[in-house]
Amino acid sequence: MRTRRTLLAAAFLCLAGGSFYLTGQPNSVKKIADGVWFREGDLKNEGHCNNIIVEMKDYLIIVDANFPNGARKALADARKLSSKPVKYVFDTHHHGDHAYGNPVWTKEGAITLAHAGVVEEMKAREPERWLQSAKDRKDVAELKLATAEPPKETFTKSPHVLTDGARRVEFHHFGWAHTKGDGFLYLPKEKILCTGDAVVNGPFNYTGDANIGNWVHVVQGALKLDVSTVLPGHGAPGGKEVLTGEALFMTELQKAVKTARSQGKKLSDIVTMKGSDPATTSIKLPDSVKNWVGDFLPAQVRDAFVEMEQGKPRGSLKL
Repeated sequence: MRTRRTLLAAAFLCLAGGSFYLTGQPNSVKKIADGVWFREGDLKNEGHCNNIIVEMKDYLIIVDANFPNGARKALADARKLSSKPVKYVFDTHHHGDHAYGNPVWTKEGAITLAHAGVVEEMKAREPERWLQSAKDRKDVAELKLATAEPPKETFTKSPHVLTDGARRVEFHHFGWAHTKGDGFLYLPKEKILCTGDAVVNGPFNYTGDANIGNWVHVVQGALKLDVSTVLPGHGAPGGKEVLTGEALFMTELQKAVKTARSQGKKLSDIVTMKGSDPATTSIKLPDSVKNWVGDFLPAQVRDAFVEMEQGKPRGSLKL
């Protein structure tokens, strides 16, 4: 599963910094505010993302469909918290650990929702990734589907708003960072922001489908919101410092790569390869962003270098 061929976020997120980055208790549910819960996915053993459960007056909203078996676990926990049906499941982006569980939710009657960029990415990258994932994962194979199920509803205008008189929920898109379809769920009254993988809390930034040069601008867009609590797609909940830390990491990554290029260094001078995969890098980032630095750094450096060299987003290039 952890091969370049899968190109799934979960496949690249199982190890970081030489050991698994523990954030708390996998499969645990933590109350964040009245009617808002954070469910930590089992990243180490099952490649799951985190889920957020938001209670409305008559229904529930789930952030991220997860992989199929992650979807079932999140659904079971949601039912323990509330008897209300899950009406919406918000795919923050197209990666398998965030969207391949869509058929599980729609079978239960939920409406899957995402920015239109998620559908665009699925059209461009499926069924190849789905079929590879089905080879690697029993839960995907058991669905016996030919390709990933796209979200049933999409939005382009940001914010897209849902409200039932009890709670206002905003869905935002600030541009292409981790993926073209990066979506954020924001609860303005509670000042809670659910970020998917556009903002993570730890060494989990996968840059294979990214626009690295634009990533910091996307986070800056999120920073314009009034936020007290950040619930990331991977890593532990935190405060606004998770946003500022993510932005600083992307700034320092680009700064270091730009400096190396200005010194006339070639990619082979700063990244060593093991087969077709980046293995090590001579690039060092400051301690101020060490929370986001891990085993992905060689690939992040490679991707940033190639993006600068080609003048195009890494996610639009085939390496």
